Amino acid sequence: MNKKDFSSISPSAKSLLLMKAYTSIPYAKETAALMSKDEVFGLKFDPSDFWFWIRVMHFELRYNSIDQLLVQTPYANVLELSSGFSWRGIALCEEREDVHYLDTDLAEIITLKTELRKKLGLGNDLKGKWEPAVLNALEKDSFQQVMSRMDSDPLAIINEGLLMYLNTEEKKTLCRNIRHVLSDRGGCWITADVYVKRSEDMRAALPQGEREAAFFEQHNIEANKFDSYEAAKIFFEDQGFSVSAEAQPEYDKISVLPQLMEVMPDHVKNSKEPPPKIQATWRLEAR
Repeated sequence: MNKKDFSSISPSAKSLLLMKAYTSIPYAKETAALMSKDEVFGLKFDPSDFWFWIRVMHFELRYNSIDQLLVQTPYANVLELSSGFSWRGIALCEEREDVHYLDTDLAEIITLKTELRKKLGLGNDLKGKWEPAVLNALEKDSFQQVMSRMDSDPLAIINEGLLMYLNTEEKKTLCRNIRHVLSDRGGCWITADVYVKRSEDMRAALPQGEREAAFFEQHNIEANKFDSYEAAKIFFEDQGFSVSAEAQPEYDKISVLPQLMEVMPDHVKNSKEPPPKIQATWRLEAR
């Protein structure tokens, strides 16, 4: 059993929520309004800051990328790992009566999320079945216990914002747990955490406050990223997975695009080069 304490990661879920509150992501604005305004990273939420809107757009694109691949699957069972303050499961169960959605994270997040759900009045009239559950996805027994809540039909396991907190051995442990479930039940794993290490120029270009930089250093986030997309592909193949699909950026669905365009420097607007790719969302199948 893995004994690493991941509770120090939880504050990042709040920072992410506060940025997502600027988007049309379901219930992000409403949830953020209930949170205290103390921001763990000291981020500057400046509507005139181009780099702020770049960050917000990135996280909206990442969120949407999972939905893009999820809708392509036939699976009614969904398990979300490390869900943070996302209400993707609630939104899905509002639309589909066939869905059984397990919404999982560490205990402190699930406890707070349960309180927030009650205050927001969410989940009272769902077509599908939504359940919150405490889960450290690196603990095999806990993983199996959570899975016992679902029937034996194939499922989609999804996550965003988890793998960059795991070192190589921890990633392998997570892969073993997921592969065991998929090999037994069938289904797929959709992960938005295929991040590659940034060049020195890219790291210098993106402003980062002292507290945010300290958090990244504490959790070895840059070191935990993949060296390249090819290296990521080889890693997952070595763990018994194959890449069956990759989400494509859908800029036309980005709600903050008007705000971004308003503050975008002319040299960026006029550039013929596509935005640098720092992340990918893949659908993985167990082999």
